[in-house]
Amino acid sequence: MGKLSLTLLGLLALLLGAGVWVGLGLIGSGIMVLSIFRPNMPVEKLLAQQIWNSAVSAEMLALPLFILMAEILFRTKLSEALFSGLAPWTRRLPGRMSHITVLACTLFAAVSGSSAATTATVGRITATELLNRGYDRKMVIGSLAGAGTLGFLIPPSVIMIIYGVLAEESILRLFMAGIIPGGLLAASYMIYLAVRSILDPTLVGKAPPSTGWSEKLAALRGLGPVLLLILSVIGSMYGGIASPTEAAGVGVAGSILIGLFQRSLTVRNLAEAVYHAAQTCAMIGFIIIGAMFLSVGLGYLGLPAYIAASIQSLNLSPFVLVIVLLIFYAILGCIMEGMSAIVMTLPITLPLILAAGYDKVWYGVFLVLVVEMAQITPPVGFNLIVIQRLTGDRIGTIARAALPFFFIMAAFVLLIAVFPGIVTWLPDTLSQRN
Repeated sequence: MGKLSLTLLGLLALLLGAGVWVGLGLIGSGIMVLSIFRPNMPVEKLLAQQIWNSAVSAEMLALPLFILMAEILFRTKLSEALFSGLAPWTRRLPGRMSHITVLACTLFAAVSGSSAATTATVGRITATELLNRGYDRKMVIGSLAGAGTLGFLIPPSVIMIIYGVLAEESILRLFMAGIIPGGLLAASYMIYLAVRSILDPTLVGKAPPSTGWSEKLAALRGLGPVLLLILSVIGSMYGGIASPTEAAGVGVAGSILIGLFQRSLTVRNLAEAVYHAAQTCAMIGFIIIGAMFLSVGLGYLGLPAYIAASIQSLNLSPFVLVIVLLIFYAILGCIMEGMSAIVMTLPITLPLILAAGYDKVWYGVFLVLVVEMAQITPPVGFNLIVIQRLTGDRIGTIARAALPFFFIMAAFVLLIAVFPGIVTWLPDTLSQRN
């Protein structure tokens, strides 16, 4: 097994280091190791089978629709509506309008499913507005980097769909599992911003003009479209009215209606959204095919079982195992995009977690959290790149500003390791009722 492990790592390092697409690198590595260590296996039939299985998976049908919904909403005026609707309600909070970024990202995440789309859509308005109003630059950038990652945790989530397909777990249960952790993580960000503002009042700008209750309630009308879309998409799934795929279709229709209502969606914008959604889906689909092929191939070779048995022989406690995996993914996130890291390591790490007593739903939320951490770690943290395009700051500057939110996420991972019911209570409760 030592030769197999070294050969696989060498092939992956060679192909991915040479700039080969991740999906193609996974497929190429799988073909080579199977050809070397199982020369009699019909590799071409195995690859064709995995391509077919991925293409006809019912769970995968929701993925392109949710991605298309995010692309359409990115081209609407939803970010302006979120800012104007939330601003009057944050005046008296410690930290004032700095909380708008977290709240807006939380709401947009519930209709997006993408961390990058959440960061870009919310940030293009909130970052500019807060900086112009005198808010501390590091706090503004850091809160956007941290809160933008909620697009992966709060359902609907693209990463959860991918994980559900690879781990053969219910997409709906994964979506339900992300609600409470997503809300608690957003609340943790807001508590941090409030404490920072209390300790150093110079970090926040001047308070917005005082508004009465009539004006506050009127401002909520701007949140109406996004709240209605959240209710339609999330509510239809949890109410048993629609499957994730059907809810995704409702989301696409709702996002088009929002764009038409705001008069911001043109035929050209819609065509661009479809084009970019197709590009993203092709990229993700290619990675999933490569990951499933490599996973099945390694299963035939016995590598995941061997590594799992080796680690189990160390007799690590479940909590220590979670810490080890947290450190492992934090380091891996510095050199590899989060989704690629998950699909490459899942065949090995999932059996370890199951043996430690955690379930697939819990591990799905764990992986989403570590992917969120990877989104704000240089040099490949994608949220950092998105914010750099918005603000013009250097990647290192943005990463330092995001560091407190990185540690908040790490602490939250340890919290759900100690109290896994934070993740599993809601899906288990709703499953029992149904």
